[in-house]
Amino acid sequence: MKVDVAAVRKRVALVGECMLELQGEAFGAMQQGFGGDTLNTAVYLARCGAAAGIQTFYATGLGEEGLSAGLMQRWAAEGIALDLVRRIPGRMPGLYLIEVDAKGERSFSYWRDTSAAKAYFEAETTPLEQRAGEWDALYLSGISLAILPPAGRERLFALMEALRARDATVVFDNNYRPRLWPQIADARAAFARAFELATIALVTADDHQALLGLDSLAAGVAAAQQLPTPEIVIKRGAAPTLLRASAGAVWQQAATEAVAQVVDTTAAGDSFAAGYLSRRLASVPAQEAALFGNRLAARVIQHRGALIAPAAMADLLGGAQAA
Repeated sequence: MKVDVAAVRKRVALVGECMLELQGEAFGAMQQGFGGDTLNTAVYLARCGAAAGIQTFYATGLGEEGLSAGLMQRWAAEGIALDLVRRIPGRMPGLYLIEVDAKGERSFSYWRDTSAAKAYFEAETTPLEQRAGEWDALYLSGISLAILPPAGRERLFALMEALRARDATVVFDNNYRPRLWPQIADARAAFARAFELATIALVTADDHQALLGLDSLAAGVAAAQQLPTPEIVIKRGAAPTLLRASAGAVWQQAATEAVAQVVDTTAAGDSFAAGYLSRRLASVPAQEAALFGNRLAARVIQHRGALIAPAAMADLLGGAQAA
């Protein structure tokens, strides 16, 4: 399906946290990078949506030191607008360390308790809220909710409600990380609120299963199909993606793409979200959008790291051509 570029021109704000990343052995050589679920989605959305006139903005908190400046330079180079970033004196980006054992299994250590992103809403107002009337779409994840204190979370909910009231697109990706929540009841309450306010729910089935404490993936899928969000996409790993384009619509499937060798599953869901949203904002049918999201995710997991080189996905972009 060919996208009418002149008719799109959408402005999308994504909310969350990007952390500094270290990979290597403790007390040995380290490679520095950066990553974060919504930032990964922002990068892939900027790449996938540029041909259709989609403008990508990232809302987060950063410090005033060189590392924060370096992150902003790299985001700008990807075509992400920096208007919504708050530079917060005395704060810095969070940090995480990836270590790989002899079997190739990864473990993570985090230093993020006082990260700048957690303080984004600790101001009378934020650039994101001040310009609430500009956004055609708002994207956030379960991690976006988890890192915020309760007052900040409530302000994000209020923004979701305001955008939905004027028929903007509100996307909630259910990334659930138990260690980020003091109690599972808090996570369940926050996720339930987000699903009610969103117009599109991107659901990773095993995350939903874990959130609700269900005994099987099938039960997680069944619970996700009952969510109140009008448009629901349920990701089931290598199994076909389930989707419902609107409340009461027939459930459809979108096939995933077989991959000969999975190198790194990091950002599989984040890239799917970007591919899917880039097509839905251009009025591509949901099933076609999911096929494109699956195609992009399949490409990403064949490369190491969350953000693959633009050249490694250039053939997928083909102007504003859908899947």
